Amino acid sequence: MSSAQIRLLAFIIMLIVLFFFLDLQSFLTLNYLKSQQQSITLYRDTHPIQTTCLYLLIYIAVTGLSLPGAAILTLAGGAIFGLAWGTLIVSFASTIGATLAFLAARFLFSDAVQAKFGDRLAVFEAGFERDGAYYLFTLRLVPVIPFFGINLLMGLTPIKTWTFFWVSQVGMLAGTLVYVNAGTQLAKIDSLSGLLSPALIGSFTLLGVFPLLAKKLLENLPRDQA
Repeated sequence: MSSAQIRLLAFIIMLIVLFFFLDLQSFLTLNYLKSQQQSITLYRDTHPIQTTCLYLLIYIAVTGLSLPGAAILTLAGGAIFGLAWGTLIVSFASTIGATLAFLAARFLFSDAVQAKFGDRLAVFEAGFERDGAYYLFTLRLVPVIPFFGINLLMGLTPIKTWTFFWVSQVGMLAGTLVYVNAGTQLAKIDSLSGLLSPALIGSFTLLGVFPLLAKKLLENLPRDQA
């Protein structure tokens, strides 16, 4: 590792250790959010710009460092800003945070992976260069796959940063809408487990897989030789 990589890795580790040492995860729970909803709403009404900026920074930091709490923050987006603004703000905050995690993984680990597995990854990289956007879109639509893992894994692939950004934003939009909409009815939520039913998860998965299957089907259709 270069000195720049070591410094960045040390900085990230320090922030993660501080997050748990200071017990900041206790502020990213459903019970805490519900208990503070009135106070947060009052602050939003009197300081709308500050509230939006602070929320963005917190969301980007949590997702960029791959910390637990993104689901609660997404609910908070709906509770604080409503469906339309909440979805817009969460969509950009989550995508920016995901892209930062993606870039950090690429900067820190891509060279090491290439040095060790470069020859064996050549075929994989060629395929991913061609179909990476489809794979990423599918992964983003399956809620059971941790998004932080996708961010880190994609940093080790040849997918372009802009492609990662826009595909992630589109792919995460459906799940964002579900959680932000639930956040607008925060008082009725008792746990996170019931927000995504098996049928809804299946629907998201099919929606994500369909473009990839359609592409493969079209590639394998016999071409007219006339």
